[in-house]
Amino acid sequence: MALNFNVVSYLNISSSFKMSACLLKVSAQFAKSSPAMPGSIRLLSSVEVSTALRPFYFSVHPDLFGKHPNERSINENSLMQLSSYLETLQKRRSVRPVTLKFYLRPRETSSQGSFQLVTLNLNERDTRNAVLRVLKSCNLPTTYVDNISPSTTFKEQDSYPRPEQKSTAWQKYERMFKDNDDAYGAHVIKDKVKKAKEEESLLSWLKNNINDAAEKQAACLPIQEEVKRLQLELAQNLGLQEIIWDCGWNVTHFRGCLQSFQALARDHPQLIHVLKGRTLVFGSDTGVSLNGNVLLSSGEVRHNWLDFLKHVWQQDAALLAIPAMQKAVSRVLRDIKVVHRKFQPNIMAKSYTNQLRRLVTSLSDYQGCQGYPKTWPHSLEKFELVVEPEAGPLMLSPTGQFIVPSSCPASLLVSFISEHMAEAQRLLNSYQTNKHVERDLHARCIAEFELLSLSKEDNVTPDLMIACCRKLLERKADLIDILKGRCLWITNYYSIMSDGHICIPWNWKI
Repeated sequence: MALNFNVVSYLNISSSFKMSACLLKVSAQFAKSSPAMPGSIRLLSSVEVSTALRPFYFSVHPDLFGKHPNERSINENSLMQLSSYLETLQKRRSVRPVTLKFYLRPRETSSQGSFQLVTLNLNERDTRNAVLRVLKSCNLPTTYVDNISPSTTFKEQDSYPRPEQKSTAWQKYERMFKDNDDAYGAHVIKDKVKKAKEEESLLSWLKNNINDAAEKQAACLPIQEEVKRLQLELAQNLGLQEIIWDCGWNVTHFRGCLQSFQALARDHPQLIHVLKGRTLVFGSDTGVSLNGNVLLSSGEVRHNWLDFLKHVWQQDAALLAIPAMQKAVSRVLRDIKVVHRKFQPNIMAKSYTNQLRRLVTSLSDYQGCQGYPKTWPHSLEKFELVVEPEAGPLMLSPTGQFIVPSSCPASLLVSFISEHMAEAQRLLNSYQTNKHVERDLHARCIAEFELLSLSKEDNVTPDLMIACCRKLLERKADLIDILKGRCLWITNYYSIMSDGHICIPWNWKI
């Protein structure tokens, strides 16, 4: 099986309160400068926002979706946009309506892999109503906010209440999350985080769980064989290059999508002309990706698929405009290479052209007014730039690429490139070396352990994968009898997936 380089998100939201800390900071800053007028609806204080949204964070935090990269990525981006929206409200600026999507984890800890997709339509004028909208849309309790008087005069010290001054509503919230019967699993999350950080022996864990993996793998084998048959049959009949499953759901859902699409193709033979020579991807979105692949959402019905395929030519028109737009960005930024991120999530061609257009306009204005630093080399052709959606971070990826949101001010981007140019060059050179070493070790592990497949989580960078593969080969004598004929997935945790795939952390201990 080829190395899995599907999707990775370099957004590092590592704790359950990092996003709430961002909201807390915004509220605290506003609390010091903008007290509300008596009798008006005051802004919620920083602690109140954090406390009110606590059950929401426990339901949508990206760390809870480690085995589901698509859902995790959607929640990460939506949380960033929600933070920006609330920050704008705190500054009492006008906001545009925003639509956000979140996947909610099941409230029952025994339910695995079944997530509820919630769409939030926010058009509120104050943080109180915005927080209420979030909670109500997710069917979460609003008791805490309801018990806060909307007309209370805001005081700076309200942002930091002393323990002895806690309100009744606050005390109820604390008791709720300390209760062993906590409906939102706060204690469960803490236990899982603690357990994940503890050192665990790979050998003992495999011995305890290998039988479970074998049973699940055997149960899924007939389904996998049927999936391969359907993939081959559809590809031949429609002239497709390939059919890819890029979704967090298991192989059973993939089979269902293939069967539905087979019925659709049988009833509408004109699809042969639309899809001939293309790659079809079943994932979380519908559209045409930057590399020309046709994406169909696995959660939509056949009628929606058919409606999109009838108008796919409109997406293709945007796809044709991308090379010219990328060249425009490259020219205005001294011939820097405009590329796609390593392990990048699927981005729709139509939205990508708008992102490129926005950035090239900003850079052109900056270059005309100020020009670039004299310390810059004459050409930046050795460096790589990735243009992301507006809510993305400005950062340097582990592979040495400059990641820039299209909304980033040109002055900030120029400053960031100047400060990180040397580090970017070092990481790029390191990646060029590591990727070849990784491929070699990956092939050796499959051959020597006789694995059916060896994949990795998207946030496991080449250097981490290299370290893991080397350790596996070093301990071949101890592990070969257990791993022979299995499907191995390198990630950050131990788990047995529903199809029998064995997940182990890259930094395992024997």
